[in-house]
Amino acid sequence: MNNPDITHSKAKILVVDDHPIVRRGFLQLINQESDLEVCGEAEAINEAYLLIPRLQPDLIILDISLKDGNGLDLLKRINADFPGLPVLVVSMHGEALYAERVIRLGARGYVMKEEAEDTVIAAIRDVLEGKIYLSEAAQERLVNSLVTRTPGENESPIHSLSNRELEIFRLIGEGLGTRQIAERLHVSVKTIESYRARIKHKLQLANSHELVQQAILWTQKS
Repeated sequence: MNNPDITHSKAKILVVDDHPIVRRGFLQLINQESDLEVCGEAEAINEAYLLIPRLQPDLIILDISLKDGNGLDLLKRINADFPGLPVLVVSMHGEALYAERVIRLGARGYVMKEEAEDTVIAAIRDVLEGKIYLSEAAQERLVNSLVTRTPGENESPIHSLSNRELEIFRLIGEGLGTRQIAERLHVSVKTIESYRARIKHKLQLANSHELVQQAILWTQKS
């Protein structure tokens, strides 16, 4: 039986984002709530992974783009090694493309960074209560996907890309060359060249020039 005299502790939140200004914004936003506090912050996958057992957060706020790789990779590791630890993905990347992906990888919600502060706090509270937080549009897309199991007629071919292919496509759009991407992802240049070839095939692009053009256009819009 719970002791009513015991003061409820604040829910501890670990913020994982590669931008210091964004992390500071989360710190100010969350710490002004009486029942929430930021217990730590990280900008990279390995840094965050080491902090989890030490800080034992109640919730992780995770961005997709991190200093040393893709937040989706960290999400998979968290789901495997720290089962039950809720993760809320808060990112600038398009909800239509990423919301379903992160839920399937074990996240408990997805919020765009452009959303109002009240929305972010509401999402945090929902996830801490064991709920899944998605916008109404994302919920509808997820339900339709589960029902049909096939892409919608008007769905972009980019949805056919795997998580790794999508990450490389995004990095191409951000202006990184093959060698830079290989160094960023800690793989060989040959591996990245193979991914580029698969992406071109899936998106029906004729050459590397078209690939770069499409990647830049998509990155600017997403």
